[in-house]
Amino acid sequence: MNQTTTAPAPPAADKKLEPKPDPKPEITAMMERARNAMKAIEHYDQAQADMLVMAIGWAVVKEKEALAKLAVEEGGFGNVPDKITKIRLRITGTIQDMQSIKTVGVVEEDKARALVKIAKPVGVVAAIIPSTGPDATPPMKALCALKGKNAIIVAAHPKTQKSSELAVNLMRQGCKAIGVPEDLIQIIQKPSIPKTQELMRQCDLVVATGGVDMVRSAYSSGTPAYGVGVGNSVHIVDETADLDDAALMISRGKVFDYATSCLADNSVVAHESIYKTLQEKMVKNGAYICTPEEKARLQQVMWPKSAPVPSLDVIAKSADHIAKLAGINLPEGRSYIVVEETGAGPEHPFSGEKLCVVLTMYKYAGPIKAAVDLTNKITEFQGLGHTCGIHTKNDKNVEALAFGTKTGRVMVNQNMNEGAGGPRNGMPFTLSLSCGTWGRNITTENVNARMFVNLTWVSRLLPTPKAIPTDEALFAD
Repeated sequence: MNQTTTAPAPPAADKKLEPKPDPKPEITAMMERARNAMKAIEHYDQAQADMLVMAIGWAVVKEKEALAKLAVEEGGFGNVPDKITKIRLRITGTIQDMQSIKTVGVVEEDKARALVKIAKPVGVVAAIIPSTGPDATPPMKALCALKGKNAIIVAAHPKTQKSSELAVNLMRQGCKAIGVPEDLIQIIQKPSIPKTQELMRQCDLVVATGGVDMVRSAYSSGTPAYGVGVGNSVHIVDETADLDDAALMISRGKVFDYATSCLADNSVVAHESIYKTLQEKMVKNGAYICTPEEKARLQQVMWPKSAPVPSLDVIAKSADHIAKLAGINLPEGRSYIVVEETGAGPEHPFSGEKLCVVLTMYKYAGPIKAAVDLTNKITEFQGLGHTCGIHTKNDKNVEALAFGTKTGRVMVNQNMNEGAGGPRNGMPFTLSLSCGTWGRNITTENVNARMFVNLTWVSRLLPTPKAIPTDEALFAD
């Protein structure tokens, strides 16, 4: 090998680092355009606001194939057919949900209490978008924002800027088509952390979907914020379950869009009496059960540095791709990989959120309390406040899970992805799933249009004043 004896010259002592550009002027200008655009629709009634929502929704849905393809090409996460389905279902489902929601003018009147509630815009919304959801997430947030006559500014992940930009441009075309200012919907160009932070500082409401650090940044921005928590959904299958349906739902939820959704099953906790039968049915639906040796190799591939977050090499990738990285000879027709586990916590990384088509499987014995306790151990490591589910014919087991866990959603006999709304349940359609104080969020709601308006309460005198009891009567016991 050739060697040089001359060392590179040191930098000049008086050479100064160029200062980073100040993001404030750019964001201030965007905010001004957004507020001016809002003034153009401030007189809109509910029907006009609903037409605006319909226009931007259709503008995206009709180009869903192009948007899905770009998202996969640019980000490398998920697959095109499932993204097409997701874009359409999330947008059409959200619009359908919102048709019955009033967000303009008088939205509620309670004559018995002499109260009237009037909805008003919250203002300019900052939408923080993750790299795994650059396609459907911007429209979902924009639909909710514009339903309440707000404006929205998108801060995309740099890795998937083009995809989010396409989604925003399509929605802007929808605005133009019905003659409203396109600046109701904007996106930051050349995104950066300083720009996103400045946007969160200047806006009126932040809706943050993304990693833990970004959500914490949203909450510490000084601006009201809705955030999301870590996923890591746990799916219990008890001894009374319809195992054919359970195996199908687990498989369907896990492989959809290569598990880009935080709802996709991360762990299955199955009763010992049906454990092997369930596994056999899961295999028929595309599962591959790892040997202990394969599990060890897979762990090294997924967490090469023992980090809590899996390697980008496996996130939202196909089972074939992950298997090759781990030296696993995956039989034909297998679409997801199952590892068996007994513990939970940092020393058991498979008990955490995996963001890929790898599923962890546990066995429990005895009554449902054992499964509830195990679910709590798993979610205390990652996933507090998010979602769990159960396949069962026993309503008491449902109650035990619902009362015994710190989760915002308990899905019964369903595909876990249906926690974000679906044709088979009444959950609000969303792509932002909050986790309450358990997950360091302000709410456990599926973030929806009701949360994008301020309410003015008008209180009139009651015809007959309420009778206030005496201390003796109230505290008699």
